Amino acid sequence: MPRNWLRRALPKSQHILHHAALRGLGSLLHDPYLLHLNRRSVSLAVFIGLAASFLPLVGQMAIAGALAVLLRANLVISVMLVWISNPLTMPFMFYWNYRVVLWISGQSPELVANYDLDWWLNNIFHIWEFVLYGGILLGLLTGFAGFLLTRLFWRISVTRSWRQRQLRLKLRRPLITRNGGSRRGE
Repeated sequence: MPRNWLRRALPKSQHILHHAALRGLGSLLHDPYLLHLNRRSVSLAVFIGLAASFLPLVGQMAIAGALAVLLRANLVISVMLVWISNPLTMPFMFYWNYRVVLWISGQSPELVANYDLDWWLNNIFHIWEFVLYGGILLGLLTGFAGFLLTRLFWRISVTRSWRQRQLRLKLRRPLITRNGGSRRGE
C-alpha cells in the first residue's frame, strides 16, 4: 500500500515539527492533515509540488509550503516535489516554459533554438512574462497529471491489497459451523 511505503520513505513527523525553519509557523503545524498520508492529502500535495516547481520564482518551497498549509495537503511531499526544479533542470524547464507560450501565441519556436546563453541573459527582462506564463501553464498541467496519476496509483494499490486480503481469507483453514460441520471461508 502506498501509505506504508510513504511512511518508510518520508522523515518522521517529530523531526519535521521541531525543525528550526518551521518554528515561525507555530500553531499552523498542529493541523493533522499537514502530515497525514491519505489519498486526498498526498495527491493534493503532488499537485502543489509539481505546480510550484515550474514557477520561475525564488521561493518555490515557501510557495508550496504555504499552499499545502492553506489547502491542508501533506506539507512534506509538496515541499519535496519542488526539488524537481534544481540548478540542473531549471534551464530546461524555463526553456520549455518559453517555447510553450510561443507555440500557444502562434510565434515561431524555431527562432529560439538558434539563440545562445548570451541572448537569454541579455533578453531576460523582455521574455520573463513568457517564461512565467509558461511556468504557470506547464505547472498546472503537470500538477494535474500528477494528481490524477497519484489517485490512480493509490486506487490500484488499495484494490490489489484488498484482493490479496480476500484471497488469504479464502485460503485459510476450514471454518467450523454451529452444527459441527465445516465449510470453506465463504
